[in-house]
Amino acid sequence: MQHLIDGFRKFQREAFSPRSDLFKHLATTQNPGTLFVSCSDSRVVPELLTQQEPGDLFVIRNAGNIVPSYGPEPGGVSATVEYAVAVLGVSDIVICGHSDCGAMTAISTCTCLDHLPAVANWLRHAESAKVINASRQHVSDAARLDALVRENVVAQLANLKTHPSVALALEQGRMNLHGWVYDIETGGIDALDGRTGRFVSLLDHPATRAHAALT
Repeated sequence: MQHLIDGFRKFQREAFSPRSDLFKHLATTQNPGTLFVSCSDSRVVPELLTQQEPGDLFVIRNAGNIVPSYGPEPGGVSATVEYAVAVLGVSDIVICGHSDCGAMTAISTCTCLDHLPAVANWLRHAESAKVINASRQHVSDAARLDALVRENVVAQLANLKTHPSVALALEQGRMNLHGWVYDIETGGIDALDGRTGRFVSLLDHPATRAHAALT
């Protein structure tokens, strides 16, 4: 724990103090513009890879960056989505997958998860991505995993649209959805192009194309 305590001291000295006015403002309010859904993987840090300040992102993190379809018994993810959209009024939602994802690796390799029943049940929310990816030919195991990571982002965007708050915001034209895949080794991000349905580099294409609303 000592490295965490030392890190906290560094935070107070080097991060908190220069932003004291910002934290004073955030003490009683928040107005994030984006709901960012990413994997719990320790190598993926939304605020770091987007270089956002405290208060800028409303973040959901879980195994496989999954958003279950809306159902009669909404869980914590559904409640968080609803709060972000209906109360905080976020204008953008990003589903961000990543390379070497453990959750997607388990699906891609058909790993037995009998000893992890909660994980197995959770990953059923990625079933449509699994079925679609399995129907395609892949040149290698690595290519199969890479394709599944992308297909899962598409599947979770579809799940997201089943949430009433999201459906209403999209209908009213006050929200855009985005699908990203982050490469841990290169630091690059590919974004789902709303016009072509393909993933393109976030940096190599005009923002209006790479950020096209996925509605």
